[in-house]
Amino acid sequence: MNARGICKVLKSNANGWEEGELVLASPGWREYVVIEAAKCQKIPNLEGLDVGVTQFLGALGGTGLTAWFGIKEVARAGAEDTVVVSGAAGATGSMVVQIAKHIIGCKRVVGIAGGAEKCRWVKEHLGADACVDYKSGSFVEELKKETEGFVEVYFDNVGGEILDLMLTRIKRHGRIAACGAVAEYNKDGAQGYGIKNWFEVVSNRIEIKGFIVWDYLGKAAEATKEMVKATREGKIKVDAGNETVVETGFEGVPETWMKLFEGGNRGKLITKLV
Repeated sequence: MNARGICKVLKSNANGWEEGELVLASPGWREYVVIEAAKCQKIPNLEGLDVGVTQFLGALGGTGLTAWFGIKEVARAGAEDTVVVSGAAGATGSMVVQIAKHIIGCKRVVGIAGGAEKCRWVKEHLGADACVDYKSGSFVEELKKETEGFVEVYFDNVGGEILDLMLTRIKRHGRIAACGAVAEYNKDGAQGYGIKNWFEVVSNRIEIKGFIVWDYLGKAAEATKEMVKATREGKIKVDAGNETVVETGFEGVPETWMKLFEGGNRGKLITKLV
């Protein structure tokens, strides 16, 4: 099974790679692996930053890059736009909120998250203008209130009912970056939520574009530099709140991963094999 990981070099025959140093690679779910040096990546210098190396699997890694390219290139968000982000307390969503608000400078950023504590974190720590609790009984009314006047951009991490509702809250010629569908991943076709407001896409000429971060790997190195720079400047907060690290053996991996679908993590869910 493929997986991105932080690995320790135990032995190297390649110049420039020292035994004992940590590297980014794709080892799969194995304790030991032989990998070509060309397929490994040195971890950027974080001197002066209180940032754990695991952030390069999340906020400063593939997750952050997904947020970066999704909001900047897929959704093409600008300073004049109001942006709604679902899964706003999650790994990708938390970075989208910060990039939209503090780097692009979007007019208004509204998060959607599960529970009062997560919503408070999205507002107070990440800087969103508002965050709506999808677990609240008044969620629909609150979302309509926070999107009064409708919005230009929606960054979708969840699919399902929230996507369907957001189709009714987007302005004419609005854009949707379709990044994930966590609400639907463990459902078969019969259990899945069928979109009911699809005609909104037609009548309002809404642009929906799906994407995967691998589409932008050629630009990843430069984007990573920009994210590290923004972290140094205080525009992006990368700290323990951006990740949930769970120590487990191989036998505990399935149980750990299920936390993703139960809202049991904040930020990136990292599995540390012990």
